[in-house]
Amino acid sequence: MVDLAFLLVSFFMLTTKFAPEEAVVVDTPSSVSEIKLPESNVITITVDKANRVFFGVDGQQTKEAVLDKMAGKYGIGFTPEEKQSFALLTNFGVPVNQLKSYLAMEANERKKVNQPGIPVDSLNNELADWVLQTRLSNPKVVIAIKGDVDVDYATVQKVISTLQDKKVNRFNLITDMENKPSNQ
Repeated sequence: MVDLAFLLVSFFMLTTKFAPEEAVVVDTPSSVSEIKLPESNVITITVDKANRVFFGVDGQQTKEAVLDKMAGKYGIGFTPEEKQSFALLTNFGVPVNQLKSYLAMEANERKKVNQPGIPVDSLNNELADWVLQTRLSNPKVVIAIKGDVDVDYATVQKVISTLQDKKVNRFNLITDMENKPSNQ
């Protein structure tokens, strides 16, 4: 009996997937939607209550391919160590011109950095480049927007406009589950 319990505990410990640490904590609004996001091939665009935009995508190969494409577009060279650091990030919120110095930091130093967010203004829309290059690297990606409950509507509208400019008209909004009211 003890062996069976030990076996079950071992199984659950080995198969549990821990939530990766994110660059910013977001309090999402609630909804009654029951659509689940896929486990992989997801771009997550996070907007915090300070209206900063963060970008994240899963899959180390996808991340490395996207970084190579962005490096070519912006004329920045990344070392193999910086590429490896980028591949391990859950999400980030720094402009491309600050990314090299951000990746050069130790992981615990990165947690202390106040990231300014990825630019989404009309003159310098780096978010559009990240989305486009990710979709070119992995056409199967699904896009999800995760916004704080206190975010300005205008910032979320800029993100949605950016997606629509890149011909992305299907995306998910990440929310917390709300209990459905019972019919009485």
